[in-house]
Amino acid sequence: MTVQTPVQTQPQSAPRPEPAVRTEERPWGRFERFTLNEPSTVKIIHVEPGQRLSLQRHRDRDELWVALDPGAVFEVAGRRILPEVGERVLVRAGDAHRLGSDGPAVRVMEIAFGRFDEDDIERLEDAYGRA
Repeated sequence: MTVQTPVQTQPQSAPRPEPAVRTEERPWGRFERFTLNEPSTVKIIHVEPGQRLSLQRHRDRDELWVALDPGAVFEVAGRRILPEVGERVLVRAGDAHRLGSDGPAVRVMEIAFGRFDEDDIERLEDAYGRA
């Protein structure tokens, strides 16, 4: 597990509080609740072996990333994180970030908080010619 340091953010009006992930125990095991009755968008991102998304940022949303497979690489605000399965990282609006694979195909759950619009992506670097 990589030691996390607080994420530096660009100034914005009123930053959203960090999402409170709640764990609830049941006789059969437990579950983690990531959102409760709030606007959010949930995606499972599939990254092919050795590939990575563009280095990008968003103006209007925070994202919570959860590594679902070993081999994921998170780049957030200049930090490179090699998360363990289940590890969570918060990406604040305005932070430069990207996901990638350190070899195998990986999946990452992304929960976006705030106004979700794929058109608000500002690509800073991109291996596919989209920047």
